[in-house]
Parts: sequence; structure tokens; C-alpha cells
Amino acid sequence: MIQHQISLIGGEEGEAILITQFESGNECGLSCEFRGRVIEVVEGDYFDAFCEIRKTLEDENVLPFCYGASLNVYPSAMARQMGEGLRAYRLTMGAPSSKDQLVQIFDQGPDIIPAKVSEQERFYREWCEAGKA
Repeated sequence: MIQHQISLIGGEEGEAILITQFESGNECGLSCEFRGRVIEVVEGDYFDAFCEIRKTLEDENVLPFCYGASLNVYPSAMARQMGEGLRAYRLTMGAPSSKDQLVQIFDQGPDIIPAKVSEQERFYREWCEAGKA
């Protein structure tokens, strides 16, 4: 099992979650320890599983501080199929994605823009549309 400790924005000072990756048959599972309880989700890839956990955290008014929860980060279809959604691209509006912009979704960095799942999905749709212009 692989574990990731991720800081939270909007919570108590120094508050973090502990994410544990696991496999469930052919699917990807995440277990999240948060404020004395465990949130467990199984989805087709780790990015989708993390999005489901993030929606629960949003109800508590907290956002994870990692690339997978950054406004301008989203996995390609290939990253989902080949890499189980563990890597995603940092996206720039109007510019194509490139391999040098790949990041691990549970990693942290100075360029993270914490966002809700719906905001991240909207940015991705707008990025896709900008590339068709």
C-alpha cells in the first residue's frame, strides 16, 4: 500500500489527510483518514476516486493541497488508462499539453491552485475548447 499525507486548505492549522492507495479487483481504491473517520472510494482510476473523496471534503469546506486538486491539472485519457490516473498534466489555457508538464496527483508544489472538483472540471472543458479554436 502506498500512502500520501496531504495538507488541507480551509481546515485547522496544520490539518492534513492521509490517503492510502489500494487495488480492488481491476479498480482503483483510495482510503482517506479525515477527522477521525475513514472515507473509502473505489473507481476506475485513482483520479476519479480522489475526485469523489474531494467532494466529501468540500462538504466540510476543506480542499486538499496537491496537484490532483489544482484548478489547472487534469489527466489525459491515456494517463487514466495506462497510468491509472496517478499522473496528470498542468494545463495552460490556449497551449497544448506536454510531457514536461506531467505531475503526480498526490504531490505538492508551489504552483498549485486549490479548487473544487466542479471548478477543475470547468477549467478542463474550457481548456479543451480553447484548443479547438
